[in-house]
Amino acid sequence: MSPFLTALIAGATILTIVLATDLGRRRITTMRMLRSVLAVAVVLALFVRSFPTAGNDLSLQLAGVGVGVVCGLLAGGLLPAYRDEDGEFRTVGGVGYALVWIVLSGARVLFAYGTEHWFAEGIVRFSVEHELSGQDVYANAFVFMSLAMVLARTGVLLAKVRHLRAAEAAGAGEAAGAVSADALPGGSGRPAPTDVTVD
Repeated sequence: MSPFLTALIAGATILTIVLATDLGRRRITTMRMLRSVLAVAVVLALFVRSFPTAGNDLSLQLAGVGVGVVCGLLAGGLLPAYRDEDGEFRTVGGVGYALVWIVLSGARVLFAYGTEHWFAEGIVRFSVEHELSGQDVYANAFVFMSLAMVLARTGVLLAKVRHLRAAEAAGAGEAAGAVSADALPGGSGRPAPTDVTVD
């Protein structure tokens, strides 16, 4: 399958699942995080037919991973998290978050389309000059980029949940400390009571 079709199908699949999972106010659950990761794993199994390592093939595929991680961290940063009145952790996915995924998915598809129609000769020369094997390397880079982006976004969500829990634990500890201090004689700033004997 050509890089364009790979980028189109993989990008559309992942984009649909991510936006359906993250847009609006959504609970942070294990299944929610696993759903998008599993979707990318399925795409990986379907479209990665080989793993070229000759020349600079590995470098290009790793570059795809690196770009995906950066984009995933950016997307995760646009997904605020909080704990609601019921004690559930939730995120708020808005227009900015959606635009990051849409723009990046569209850019991958456009680039893949361009390699076949707009600058096919240029990409062939680039591949020869930089010792890249061919279509499979570019297709893999696109898929690995998507996988890395989803994993990075999932890592950001987990970090936000841990941060919220740590902040709540620290707040609870301070409240408990304040209560303990008030329970001690003079702990609230009032002088400690003394026994008075009247003759």
